[in-house]
Amino acid sequence: MINGAHSIIFSKSPEADRAFLRDVLGLPHVDVGEGWLIFGLPPAEVAIHPGDANDVHELYLMCRDVEALLETLSQRDIESTPVEDQGWGLVTRVSLPGGGSLPIYQPRHARPESIGADNKSPRRASKKAAKKKAGKKKAGKKASPAPKVGKRPAKAAKKKKAR
Repeated sequence: MINGAHSIIFSKSPEADRAFLRDVLGLPHVDVGEGWLIFGLPPAEVAIHPGDANDVHELYLMCRDVEALLETLSQRDIESTPVEDQGWGLVTRVSLPGGGSLPIYQPRHARPESIGADNKSPRRASKKAAKKKAGKKKAGKKASPAPKVGKRPAKAAKKKKAR
């Protein structure tokens, strides 16, 4: 099934806006050639809103504390709109060097679990690891680090079978 999303921001000055995402927001990235950067994003969500037309899409970034974010950005002379309380969140638009803007908000609504690369929720995997760790502590054993999500290497699988 779905294991990620790829959003696109169109810009009249893509190099400047790529530098903003890389240098100001500090998003991890890969260069896929000729300066084309693709940025990693935190867990995402998608909603369907009523509209007068199809094929109209928006990208909002989210943060935990919009006022703290704007304080940090203002120290770098990044302009933004005043924060608006929309009920479901506190919203601002940050100016991009290419002339556009990027909406950012501090959500007040419930957040869904994110899908991991293997279509499993990382939160559920963490809960399983925490239960396993708690079980080992109760048995009087020293807890080992949480297991990595995904397939075990072939060597580790053979060792376990041999036990």
